[in-house]
Amino acid sequence: MTSMECMPIIAGSVTRRKTRQVAISWDGNLVTVGGDAPIRIQSMTNTETTDVIATAIQVKQLAQAGSELVRITVNTPEAAAAVPLIREQLDRMDINVPLIGDFHYNGHMLLTNFSACAEALSKYRINPGNVGQGKKRDTQYAQMIEVACKYDKPVRIGVNWGSLDPLLLARIMDENAQRVKPWNAQSLMYEALITSATESALRAQDIGLAADHILLSCKVSGVQDLIALYRELSRRCDYALHLGLTEAGMGSKGIVASTAALSVLLQEGIGDTIRVSLTPEPDGVRTVEVLVAQEILQTMALRAFSPMVISCPGCGRTTSNLFQTLASKIQIYLREQMPVWKLKFRGVENMHVAVMGCIVNGPGESKYANIGISLPGSGESPAAPVFVDGQKICTLRGDDIAESFQEIIEDYVKTRYAPEIPLEQLKKG
Repeated sequence: MTSMECMPIIAGSVTRRKTRQVAISWDGNLVTVGGDAPIRIQSMTNTETTDVIATAIQVKQLAQAGSELVRITVNTPEAAAAVPLIREQLDRMDINVPLIGDFHYNGHMLLTNFSACAEALSKYRINPGNVGQGKKRDTQYAQMIEVACKYDKPVRIGVNWGSLDPLLLARIMDENAQRVKPWNAQSLMYEALITSATESALRAQDIGLAADHILLSCKVSGVQDLIALYRELSRRCDYALHLGLTEAGMGSKGIVASTAALSVLLQEGIGDTIRVSLTPEPDGVRTVEVLVAQEILQTMALRAFSPMVISCPGCGRTTSNLFQTLASKIQIYLREQMPVWKLKFRGVENMHVAVMGCIVNGPGESKYANIGISLPGSGESPAAPVFVDGQKICTLRGDDIAESFQEIIEDYVKTRYAPEIPLEQLKKG
C-alpha cells in the first residue's frame, strides 16, 4: 500500500470518563474534581501534624510546587486539635489550598469530639477497612459520614489492599466457593477492593451523603493490578476517582512504576485526581512527587504547568557538558519564573524550549520548539544558532552563551505572551 492510499495519521487524544463533579470548598475558595474539571494533583505531608508550623510550612511548599489538594494525618486528639491552627497559619501565609484529613481507626471519635477540626478540613479520607470490626464498623463508619453531612464535606472512600475488611473478604471468598469455576486469589482481591469501595459509597448515600460528595480510590502497589482494578471500577460506577500507586517506592523505581500505571489509565480517560506516592530520599524534599505528577500530565498533553525543556541525551559528538549545564540551568530558571509569569503571561506554561547538543539534529529540533538553541558538539566551532518560532534570529558565541540565551527567553516571553510584537523587532532587540 502506498502513502497515497493510507488514511492520515492522527495524534492520540483522551476522552475523559464521565464522572460526578465534586466541589471542595473552604473560606470562599473552591476546587472542583471530576466532571469537566482538570485532573487535579494531590500530595500528602509527612510531618507530625501536632507540629503546626512544620506542617503548615510543608503544606505551603507542596502547594507552591503545584499540589492542588494536600492531605494531612489526623490520628490523635492532639493532631485533631492542631488542624484548625494549621488552617489559620496557612491563611496567614495566603496559601489557598484545601486540607484533607486522613482518618484511620479512631476517625469517628476525632471527627465527633473535635468539631473545629471537622470544620477546618475541606475533605475527609476514610478507609472502610480501618473504621472498626464487627458491629462497631457500621456504627463508627456512620458517625464519620454523619459528620461529613453535618459540615457539608466531601469524602474520599479510600480502600487499600493492605487493610481490607476481613468480614467482607470472608464473604467474597464464601461466594467464590459456590462458583462452578472459582476465581483465583488475584481476582478475589480485585473484587474485594471494588466491592468495599462501591458498597461503602452506597452506604454513605443511604446515611445522607450526596453522590457528588463522594470520591473513590482502590490502592495497590502493582502496576498491572492498578490498571485492571480501575478499569473495572470505572465501569461499575460514575463517582470521581482518585488514582495512585500505593507504596510505589523511591527514586527511579517509584517514578517509573507510578508513571507506567497512571499513564495507561489516564490515556483511557480514567482518573480525576492523581498522587505519585514516592518514598523521599534521606533528607529529600517532599515536593518531588508533585513535580512528577505534573510532568506525567504535561507530557501526556492533559495539562500544562510550566514551559518544557526538550534536550538531547548526548553522545560521542557532545563530549562538552555545555549543553547539559545549559539545559539544567534553563529548566530551573523556567520553574523559578513560573510563579511570576503565570500571573502576567497567559499561556506561557505551554512554551517549549529546546536545548540541543550538536549539529546533527540540533538545528532541526530547535526549529520545532517555540525557542531553541543548538550548541556546538565536540570539536565544532563554539557557535550556537538560536531559533524563535522556527526562524533563526541570531548565533551566540563566547563564554556567556547561557546568560544570553536566558535573556532571549525572557524577551520572548514578554513579547509572545503579551501584545504581539513583530519578530523583526525581537531580532533587533
